[in-house]
Order: sequence, then C-alpha cells, then structure tokens
Amino acid sequence: MISAYTGTQVRTAEEPLLAAGLGGVLMQRAAHGLAAGIINELRTRGRRLYGARVVVLTGKGNNGGDGLFAAALLAGRGMRTTAVLTSDGAHTDALAAFERAGGRVHRLAPDTLPKLAAEAGRADVVIDAVLGTGARGGLRGRAADLATALLAAHRPGLVVACDLPSGVDADTGEAAGPVLPADLTVTFGAAKAGLLADPGADYAGRVQVVPIGIEKYLPMPSLRRLDPEDLGALLPSPPRRAHKYSRGVLGIVAGSADYPGAAVLACRGALAAGAGMVRYLGPPAVADLVRQSCPEVVCSTGSVADNRVQAWLVGSGMGPGDHEQLKRARDAVASGLPIVADAGALPALPDILAPQVVLTPHAGELAALLTRLAADTGREAVEAGTLAAVRRAAGLTEATVLLKGATTLVASPFQDFYSQSDGTPWLATAGSGDVLAGVIGALLAQVGSDVGRFRDAGIDPDEHWAAIAALGAALHGLAGRSASEARSGGPITAGVIADAIPDAWGKVSMLSSVGFPERHSRGQRLR
Repeated sequence: MISAYTGTQVRTAEEPLLAAGLGGVLMQRAAHGLAAGIINELRTRGRRLYGARVVVLTGKGNNGGDGLFAAALLAGRGMRTTAVLTSDGAHTDALAAFERAGGRVHRLAPDTLPKLAAEAGRADVVIDAVLGTGARGGLRGRAADLATALLAAHRPGLVVACDLPSGVDADTGEAAGPVLPADLTVTFGAAKAGLLADPGADYAGRVQVVPIGIEKYLPMPSLRRLDPEDLGALLPSPPRRAHKYSRGVLGIVAGSADYPGAAVLACRGALAAGAGMVRYLGPPAVADLVRQSCPEVVCSTGSVADNRVQAWLVGSGMGPGDHEQLKRARDAVASGLPIVADAGALPALPDILAPQVVLTPHAGELAALLTRLAADTGREAVEAGTLAAVRRAAGLTEATVLLKGATTLVASPFQDFYSQSDGTPWLATAGSGDVLAGVIGALLAQVGSDVGRFRDAGIDPDEHWAAIAALGAALHGLAGRSASEARSGGPITAGVIADAIPDAWGKVSMLSSVGFPERHSRGQRLR
C-alpha cells in the first residue's frame, strides 16, 4: 500500500533530524536520489549521459539546493549543466558545489529570459527546483514568465520535478499556474498527497519516492493508494463450501425508459465482480432487457423490503421523473444495508447518510451535491480542488464519497482518503460508471461485513467502506486498461470493461501470491 502525506507532515518528520544537525545529510540524500532518478530515466529512454545538456531552474530555498546538488552530481558524470537562478538568492553551499563541478550559472532577468528559455527548451533535461513543499501559491514574477515561455514555445525533452512540480500544492493537489508539467517527479521521504490528487497528478508525471531517513518519524498517512498486491489480499475468495447466498446477494435498482442500458451494465459489472446473485428491481420493459442480456439476474417485483439482499446498488440511469425507482432507492438507504448510490439517486437521498453508503458522483454531480448542502459550487471548482471537494462532501453527508475522474478519490466521513489511478483515458465512455457501480455493489455484498479482512491488511475497521470503494475503483481501472491493451491501446466500451473484470481479478490474485520484488528496491515508483 502506498502512503502519501501532506507537506506539513513531512516537514514535521524532518524536525528530529534537523535538530540533530543532519539537515545537510538529508539534502545530500535527496540530491543523490534525484540525480539517480534522472540517470535511470535517460538510460530507460536510450539517451546518452555523457554530454547531455541539463538545465536546473532553482529557487532560493532548500528545493533549489536539492536541485543544485543533484546537478553537480550530474556534471560529475560528464553532463553539461546550467543553473538558472529564478530569484535573487540561492542555497549558498549548493551553488558553490555546483560551480566547483563546472556548472554554468545565469541569473534570470527580463533581458536574459528569452535566451535562457530557448536554452532550457533545447536541453535534454530540465530540473524544476523552484518551489518546494512549504510554498503557497504558484510561480511569480520572472519564474512565472520563464515557465510561460517554456510552455508556449520551448517544451524541453525531459522535465523532472524536484519533490513536486512548482505551483502544485503538496497538501491538496491544487495548482496555481503556470505549472511546468513533469515527465518524472522525484519526491523525498514520502509521496506527497498533492501528487496523487487532481489536478496535481496532471503535472506530476510518474512519481518516484526516494527514502531519505525520515520514514520512521512519519505519522498516519493523509492519503493511501491500493496497489495490485493489496487488491489480491483484499478481494474475496469463496471457500470450498460456498453457495450463491453466502457469496453475496446484491439488489439493483437502476435503469429507466430513457436509460435502460444502465441497468444492464450495472448488472454485468456486478456479475463480473463475483456477486453470488443479483436481484433486479425496475420497470417491466427494463427488466425484460436485463433478462435478455443477463439471464443470471433474478428480476424481482415488489418493494425493497420484499427482497433479501446483503447490499443495494441504486440510481444508475434514473431520472427525477422515475418516482417508483426513486422511492425504492430511498427505501434501500433506509434499510441500513451497504449501498452504492450513483447518478440519478444522488439528488433524492437524505442530506445525512452513513459510512456504509457509498456515493459515486462525477465532478458535475458532486458540484450539485455541494451546492445543495452548503454553498454554490461549480464543476470547475471541484475539478480545481478535487481532494478538498471530496473531503467536504464526506464531512457534510457522513457518507463515503467516491469522486470519479482520471484520479479517483475516495473519502470517508472519518476523513480517511484513498487515491486510485489504475486505468486509462479510454474509461471515459458512456456506461463505464454504471459498470463501476456494479463492481462496488458486488464487493459491498461480498465483503461489506468482513471487517477482519481489512484489519489484517492494516486498514482501520471504521474506514473499510472507503477501502471497498477504492478496491472497486482499482479493479475497474485495471480491467479498462487491460481491455484497451488487448486492442493495442485503442478505445473500449462499457460492456468490454465488464468482460475484462474477471481476468483483471485473476491477474492481481495471482500476482499477490508471488509478491512484487520491485516494491522493495531503492526508490518506490508509484506509476
């Protein structure tokens, strides 16, 4: 499991070592890790080391010092290094080491900016070491002008962020532009929460964690990410004497005359994710389509109370005019059973819910929810601060909230957070969310009451509902990625995603049994 922390948590963990006079040691460890990450990236890309051109953009603080010391090490490997000082000062010792190694130094000024932007644009590597975890707000003044010039016309070959891209908030992932997107972010001591939440993740590229010796001082993580090994440990495996009822019965209230396919896709997702039985409640015409598409599904009649299940899925493909379905959705929530509530059900549910209710909005639906419960919130505001938005929604509703997106975030009302980014952009297709709801519903029915499974994995029982939602998001993402790769990286449909779920499940279960040696190598790669 990957743990991420706020910048404040990381800086607090550094304090015992700084008090012991080891600040210089921490900086050297960070610099060595950054230099090693750059060398490895160049080798992976088949690029030369000797003679490679490196430009390091530096601020006046410790982040700039990390970058300068790393560039000095690269100069020692025969690379041609240039430092662009974006402010009036620089880390004294690091700058001296850089100059001793033969690096050239330029101070950024209005008259030198065009020339330095062009030089950075021609470089093999640009190291972004302007702002660190303690910075608030984005690049300003000359540094902002340089980033703007690079974005406009001089995109370098390889951009490596030192700890995090300048302008990305380490705590929230909010980005204050202009931000130079990194191909690789080498971050020190621990992953920063802002690198695993949108929009910060848009700028981070691949993230590599370099241990520097603060790890034992870190507190409980601010955010976590399940990796394939975790999935294999948490996904249920039926015992020898299992039967369809013991494997979990999921009730589904979904679909309408306008969107009958949503019910079919939700059922397909649930079946593919291992539910022992799926019961469908809905309009007769939709039920007929479900029977034709999924003969395994039991199409029932009557009320929620008339149907015995372990969990419910409500809302997919429903609208405000589907009164009978919406009543069923409210009745399902009132049952106290685990619920995944999607799409059309979200506006119809009570304001205050419970942790076993998993809401699955996209950004627009979350904006509407926040507007209804608190203050006017637009989709743009949610997308600009996804972590803050999902945190607020979970706090207001007391439910578990899953915000769908390129990075899927899950927040529990206990303020535990998960971030999953396992999929492919091709998952952004009609019906994909219905399949995801079915997957999460099936997992709620199978393992919702199995607190011990999560405790054994180091997950607090109070937050196991959030872990189940993250588990479903990860499985859905891996299935989509696998399905796209089977088509040479091409587009996929929601039905294809559902078909790929059992294979993705099998792969992570198998990989979990053999372990992941690369997880124990120096420098953890997150993606």
